[in-house]
Amino acid sequence: MRVLVTGAQGCIGAWIVKQLLERSIEVVIYDLDPEPRRLSLIASPDEIERVTIETGSIEDTARVKALVRDGGITHIVHLAALLIPVCQAHPVKGGMVNVIGTLNVFEAARDAGRPVRVVYASSAAVWGPEEAYGDRMLTESDVLLPNTHYGIFKQANEGNAHVFYAQNGISSVGLRPWTVYGVGRDSGLTGDPTIATKAIVLKQPFQIRVTGFMDMQYVEDVAATFIRALLTDLQGAHVFNLSGEIVEMNDLIRMLDELRPGAARLITAAGAKVPVAHKLDSSQLHKLIPGIPHTPLKEGLERTLTHFERLQREGRLSPQLV
Repeated sequence: MRVLVTGAQGCIGAWIVKQLLERSIEVVIYDLDPEPRRLSLIASPDEIERVTIETGSIEDTARVKALVRDGGITHIVHLAALLIPVCQAHPVKGGMVNVIGTLNVFEAARDAGRPVRVVYASSAAVWGPEEAYGDRMLTESDVLLPNTHYGIFKQANEGNAHVFYAQNGISSVGLRPWTVYGVGRDSGLTGDPTIATKAIVLKQPFQIRVTGFMDMQYVEDVAATFIRALLTDLQGAHVFNLSGEIVEMNDLIRMLDELRPGAARLITAAGAKVPVAHKLDSSQLHKLIPGIPHTPLKEGLERTLTHFERLQREGRLSPQLV
């Protein structure tokens, strides 16, 4: 088994790589960034040395196909993407990375000359705002109403995955994270809760740029879910909601203050709500892929704070928040 992880230098990717290494699975990283900056925050130098690092663009069709075909890849975790702010400001660039890049991954699986299983990151952004659905839990059978370029791109990827299974028999699982938090999450609007925990450790003020509710999902759980989806023998093109624990931003700040008294004097929240429905039913995921972990929010925040505090003691915590 040899796993290619695209976008592996991001937060989720770093934790997936770490957990794959802990299972003694051979890992190849493919990313624009040659430096495993986030992975180095959570993995030992010995673990990192076991990773094969390849650099390149996910839009490079020939390179992606050659990497899968000639590199003995049997499984792909596809995470490479640009986030909402970049896609909104630069839709063509966002489409090239998020849609064309995903098509490259599926074509590479199709043309590998061996069965290749694909697990990819979709997003809760395929849903529209809460107001579009009313106050109810959403299942995978509900109508998708994305209102961002990013959400539209992710919806297209889900549709293309179904076509690749129907025409080429490529089994895949797409997962729809909401707000993933934990060490290594340092970008995007939904990265702000994690940046807030780092600010508390650094004793710096920080304003979370959004208000309202988020579904918070601990990064170690999310990484483990991707790996469970990768290792399952489930056939077909599946897409699953991913859920964690819903919290309003002011309640999150109060929780942080309970964990580290004085945090509420440093952390505030302001701005609009994230325009994505947050009440998602993930029962289908748990039914078809048993053993999906769940870390309670307070415990996940404590783990994150403790990890940042250890990095600070070791002199490895950057003083920059963003």
